[in-house]
Amino acid sequence: MSAPVKSAGFDRHMRRKLVNYIFVGLTTLATLVAVAGLVMILGSLMKNGLGGLGLHIFTMDQPAAGTEGGLKNAILGSLVLCAMGMIGAVVVGILAGTWLAEYGEGNKLASAVRFLNDVLLSAPSILVGLFIYEILVAPFGGFSAIAGAAALACLAAPVVTRTTEDILRLQANHLREAGMALGAGKGYVIRAIIWRASRTGLVTGALLGFARISGETAPLLFTALGNAFTSWDLTQPIGALPKVIYDFANSPYDDLRQLAWVGALLISFTVLSANIIGRALARGSNK
Repeated sequence: MSAPVKSAGFDRHMRRKLVNYIFVGLTTLATLVAVAGLVMILGSLMKNGLGGLGLHIFTMDQPAAGTEGGLKNAILGSLVLCAMGMIGAVVVGILAGTWLAEYGEGNKLASAVRFLNDVLLSAPSILVGLFIYEILVAPFGGFSAIAGAAALACLAAPVVTRTTEDILRLQANHLREAGMALGAGKGYVIRAIIWRASRTGLVTGALLGFARISGETAPLLFTALGNAFTSWDLTQPIGALPKVIYDFANSPYDDLRQLAWVGALLISFTVLSANIIGRALARGSNK
């Protein structure tokens, strides 16, 4: 009787090992394919973009075809849009995430807000741009940097909200209890203790939100529109690097396509750097 039992056990063990080897092999193959695709993209960007890098990229506005120029207006415009968008996203995201984590336990409204935030995390950016167009562009009769920043803020705020809630929930309850035992109110404990203990995670959320919006083009087509010259008027159209890449990549002129490759290289390394910094901070926070 023992021999058949041992044989059946051995067969099950071998099947499990075989299934495990197949699963590990498939996941390894998928990882290699993803990494290979990333390497090919970065390699293509460096091959086509590094040759066009120069001081003129940062000191001259975008040119007409056949003339010398750079991407100064687009770079500064993107910085302005992302900075304004992140200010709004960080304020709204941290406050909303704090309310969900600290006051929303068992609250039906909090459950609804959390569900809607998760929906917005995957919402198509072009729909967000169309929404902002309807409330900030069409009623006021013109495209503007303010509208572009609002669209980017709507895309980044859900990321910051979700990250803030997760980070605050990781903080030990004895921190809250210790603060309240000393007579501090809940609001003061959150501001002075919980936020301070979570600052690395909050910065990580902001960086991930920035990475989310820095390469967006679709919402800017409906809001900021673009500007071929450097402009600081927030009520007027403003240049943006993703918009310039979109326009120049479709151009029949080699010099403009070269600038598109340079812009794509700048954005890619900016997003990659933000993600690496965010992941490093998150790992340090977890430790």
